[in-house]
Amino acid sequence: MSTRRLILLLLVVAVGAGGASAGGLLDGAATLAPGGAGASTGRVVKVVDGDTIHVQVGATREKVRYIGVDTPETKHPTKGVQCYGAKAAAFNARLVAGEQVRLVRDVEQRDRYGRLLAYVYRVRDGLFVNAELARLGYAQPLSIAPDVRFADRFARLARQARRQGRGLWTACPEKAISASLL
Repeated sequence: MSTRRLILLLLVVAVGAGGASAGGLLDGAATLAPGGAGASTGRVVKVVDGDTIHVQVGATREKVRYIGVDTPETKHPTKGVQCYGAKAAAFNARLVAGEQVRLVRDVEQRDRYGRLLAYVYRVRDGLFVNAELARLGYAQPLSIAPDVRFADRFARLARQARRQGRGLWTACPEKAISASLL
C-alpha cells in the first residue's frame, strides 16, 4: 500500500472515530478546522432566539451563536423586540428544537459574551441552518472577521430573499433601507 493511500486510510478512520460526517464535508466546505478540532455534535435543548441556541454536547451545555447571520432581536436589553424577531425565533425553533446538530467552527471559538461561534448543520438531513435563515428572509448577513468563510454566500442568499420579498425584507421597511449595503 502506498504511503498516500495509508495516510488517506488513517485520515478516514480518524474522522470516522470522531463522529464527523461522511467524507468530512458539508455544503462543499470542510467541517473540521485545521487540526481536526473544529466540529462537534450535540442535541439542541433550547432555542433562545433566531440566531442563538443551547446545545448539549456530551456533558457540556453550550450557548451557541450562529456565525455570519443576524436575526432581529427578541430579548435585547435596550433594543427590545424588533420587527420579525418573534417570527425568526419561531422559525429557528421549527428548524432545530430537539434536533441533533453538527457545530462547525471557523477561526474564533467564542464571541465576547462567551458563546460558542458555529455554523450549524442539522444532522438528520445536513441542512445548513445559518444559510436557510438567510435564504428565507429570517436573517440578514453579519460578517465579523476573521469568521467569514461563508460571508459571500450569506450576502447572496439575503439579496435573493430581499428581491423576492421574503420574510423580514417585506415585513420590516427599516431593514430594506439598510439592505443597500448587501
